[in-house]
Amino acid sequence: MRVLRITWRQRSARIALAVLAAVAVLAVAGGTLAPGDPLAQHPADMLQGPSAAHLLGTDYLGRDVLSRVVSGTGLSIGGALEAVGAALLIGVLPGLASVWLGPAVEWSTQRAADTLMIMPFTVFAIAVVGALGNGVHQAMLALGALFAPLYFRVTRAAALGLKRAQYVEAAELMGASRRWILRTHVWGRILPTIAVTTAQVAGQALLVVSSLTFLGLGVKAPAPTWGGMLASDLGYLAQQPWAPLVPGAAIMITVGALNLLADAIRDGGAAPVTRTHAPPRATAGPPPGRPAPGTGTPVGTSTPSEEAERRVTTG
Repeated sequence: MRVLRITWRQRSARIALAVLAAVAVLAVAGGTLAPGDPLAQHPADMLQGPSAAHLLGTDYLGRDVLSRVVSGTGLSIGGALEAVGAALLIGVLPGLASVWLGPAVEWSTQRAADTLMIMPFTVFAIAVVGALGNGVHQAMLALGALFAPLYFRVTRAAALGLKRAQYVEAAELMGASRRWILRTHVWGRILPTIAVTTAQVAGQALLVVSSLTFLGLGVKAPAPTWGGMLASDLGYLAQQPWAPLVPGAAIMITVGALNLLADAIRDGGAAPVTRTHAPPRATAGPPPGRPAPGTGTPVGTSTPSEEAERRVTTG
C-alpha cells in the first residue's frame, strides 16, 4: 500500500494511468464506441482523407479508419494481456519453487529458463502457430512461455534476498510452514517488483503482438488489429503516406504509458521511508562534570561531607 500511495503522488503515474484507463475503455467497449461498422466496405470511398463522415479517412476498401482503430483495441490489448498472464503463471511460481523446494527443483527450473531465454520471439511464435494452428490463443501462449524467464529470474532474485532475512529464518526456527512464510513475509514484499516487471512486459508484449498480427499470425483478416492495419496501410503509401501514423500512434502511446507507469512504480518502491517522529531531545541541564548553577560542586560528584557520611554508613 505504501508503494501505491507513493506511486499515485507522482504526476507521471497519474498521466500514465489516465491513458491506460482510456485504452481499457476502448478495449472493453470499442465495438460500441466505434462510429461505424469496422468491417463495412464502401468501394466508392476508398482511400479518402479525413472528413466529417470519416474523421480519420478510409482505407483501401473504403472502411472507416477510426472505427477500425477503436474496434481493434480489444484484440491488440487482449492478446498482450493474455501473453502477460501466461508469463505470470509460468514464471512466478517456478521462481518461488526454485528457492524453497530444494536443489533438484532449482537446477531443473534454471535450465528450463535458460533454454527459453535463447529462443527468438517471432521464430518461436511462428513455429508454435504452425504446429498448433493459426489462432490467437496459440500465439499468446507461445509469447507467454518466452516472457516467463524474465518473471522467473526477477521472482527468484527477490525471494533469495528474503529467504536470508532474519525474520524469515526466525519464522522457520519457530516451526512456521512454508505456505505461511510465503504468504506473510515473502509475497507482499515481491509484489512491487512483479508489478514493475508486468508493466514492462505488457509493453513488450504489445509490440510483439503487433508484429505477429503485422505478419498475419494470431488474428485472421478481416478482424481489425493495430498491427494488421499497419501491414495493409504500407501497400498504399503513395496514396496515403500518413495512414500508418494512426495505428502506429496508438501502439506508441500505449507502450509509452506502460513504460512510464513501470518507472513510476519502480521509483515508488525505491523511495526511502521518511521519519514520522523527531529524535528524543536531550534533557535540559548542565553536562556532567560542570558546576550546577548557584553551587560550586560539579554535577555528578559529591561533597566531602557526603563522602564521609557514606563511609560511616557502609562501615
